[in-house]
Amino acid sequence: MLGRLTLDALPSEPITIGGAVMMTLSFLGIVGLLLYFKKTKWLWKNWLTSLDHKKIGVMYIVVAVVMLLRGVADAAMMRTQQALAADAPGIVHSDMFQQVFSAHGTIMIFFVAMGLMFGIINLILPLQIGARDVAFPFLNSVSFWLFVAGMVLINISLVIGEFSTAGWLAYPPLSGLEYSPGVGVDYWIWALQIAGIGSLLSGVNFFVTIIKKRAPGMTMMKMPMFTWSVLITMVMILFAFPILTATLAMLALDRTMGMHFFTSSFGGNPMMYINLIWAWGHPEVYILILPAFGMFSEIVPVFTRKRLFGYASMAFALGSIAFLSFIVWLHHFFTMGAGANVNAFFGIMTMIIAIPTGVKVFNWLFTMFRGRITFTTPMVWFMGFIFTFTIGGLTGVLLAVPAIDFQMHNSLFLVAHFHNMIIGGVVFGYFAGLAYWFPKITGFKLNDQLGKAAAWCWVIGFAVAFVPLYILGMMGATRRLDHYAVSTGWQPLFVIAAFGGLIIMTGICLQILQLVHGIWFRKRNLDKTGDPWDGRTLEWSTTSPAPFYNFATIPKIHSRDEFWERKQSNSRQPKHEYQDIHLPKNTGLGIMIAAMSLIFGFAIVWHIWWLAVVSLFVAIALLLVRFSDDDTEYVVTAEDLAKLEGSRRYA
Repeated sequence: MLGRLTLDALPSEPITIGGAVMMTLSFLGIVGLLLYFKKTKWLWKNWLTSLDHKKIGVMYIVVAVVMLLRGVADAAMMRTQQALAADAPGIVHSDMFQQVFSAHGTIMIFFVAMGLMFGIINLILPLQIGARDVAFPFLNSVSFWLFVAGMVLINISLVIGEFSTAGWLAYPPLSGLEYSPGVGVDYWIWALQIAGIGSLLSGVNFFVTIIKKRAPGMTMMKMPMFTWSVLITMVMILFAFPILTATLAMLALDRTMGMHFFTSSFGGNPMMYINLIWAWGHPEVYILILPAFGMFSEIVPVFTRKRLFGYASMAFALGSIAFLSFIVWLHHFFTMGAGANVNAFFGIMTMIIAIPTGVKVFNWLFTMFRGRITFTTPMVWFMGFIFTFTIGGLTGVLLAVPAIDFQMHNSLFLVAHFHNMIIGGVVFGYFAGLAYWFPKITGFKLNDQLGKAAAWCWVIGFAVAFVPLYILGMMGATRRLDHYAVSTGWQPLFVIAAFGGLIIMTGICLQILQLVHGIWFRKRNLDKTGDPWDGRTLEWSTTSPAPFYNFATIPKIHSRDEFWERKQSNSRQPKHEYQDIHLPKNTGLGIMIAAMSLIFGFAIVWHIWWLAVVSLFVAIALLLVRFSDDDTEYVVTAEDLAKLEGSRRYA
């Protein structure tokens, strides 16, 4: 009846029990507060069932921030273990350390970076191209709730069962039944499969939105650079994520149906898995970082009061990076023995991809040249990015040399390089974007001094935390290391790295304080939010926050910097007659479909086959209900729109 699920699945380790208790109490506390303040109906009606892209974007960011705290807690646990584990047991045993290691990488890539990316895209992209909504609002809701379902499933493993010890990419044979007979790898597979399908659906949605929903006159070469970065990112998602879906499906079949895609016997080949996972995995790195490049391309011109240098070359560089990212995957396993010719090709391709990336960096620097630079919070994040990302790029070119990679492979040098790219590139970029667009999202500004202090803590803490890992990697320290001998001389460097983590956590505390301070004093900022950063692109032409219909009349575009040029000439868009606006109705079907997907994933993990079949059929039935419903829109009439516009305050 319950498959493999027994009472033995409940946590028994003190740390696991503590985490499960904290997670359960936090959930119950939130539910209790909602019930006490009678906000459950309001939350369901106005947020959870909303198809408004702006609200979906906010929910993406909230979930990503919560998972960021979980991922940072996992990182703190690993660094503490490594700092204390020289000829000593440390704070956790090896099996728990490997679970934390796998969870940290999975959470930070799939549920923090991807969540922040889709959150900011949801919030800004339709406004930036002059659209009232995304192309498929209901699909947008389903995508978000599938993302949430994957997040919930990965956290359930903390309470029921265990998580994978096979690393964040689960290489076989370690992830096969022979070496991982428990449910940890299954949790990993289905959390990623569910969330990955949501990401693929979002890729389709935003690609169509950019192609079909741009404002009149906005040709491809008049699109903002952030829109360019999103368009190319969505194309990459459409090509890369089906590879992930197929790879996870084959691994799941190996584990649940006794097939042999990736076993070393019966015709299987573990190296096929590694090729497939990195054929998705390396484009995924650029899927995460290209939107950050787009954000910097919006931020730097605003705070230097100049036009972006080399617009066409920036767009071409984005496309070149996207193309090259699909032909460098083998540099992740030069040591596989493919031969000198294969390694040389992928090494050269890896070095070539640095060229369009360097073009973008020099274009930003040339934009700043002789500009009137204002070092606000977004610009401090940008300067930190230039420093950390450049170091990461140089070490990446170093690792592109197969002979060097043979020495550094699977070492902490590689870990430091990867974090240089993901934290110094992706996370810093998204934090810069959030700081820049926060007034547009909420209607009030955050304290700039606290924001800059937080950014400096992140930049300094990052250097202190990861420069020692470069040194440790050259000394021979491998990743996933949970115990080592005092005689290696590694412990002082691990202690310094742990101290760097504390500085980063101080930055996170300052960000939380900045948010609390901004909310507490938000009324003082409300009258100054029409254009708080003197923005250039179309999203700043609306009030802060934007109305639920985004634009009363769709703007017409004549140049790349349409809004900026209108401001400089004090001209306005010509008035148009208001027309009826058709907007999608709120619906809870997206939550229900995701809930059925969550139950399906949980049932497959524990081999509860009857529950898996029922939940799958219910999810399909819910989709059919949506497709057969003709009453999915409501109309804002021209008369109501005129009244709404008349009552709004424009800054």
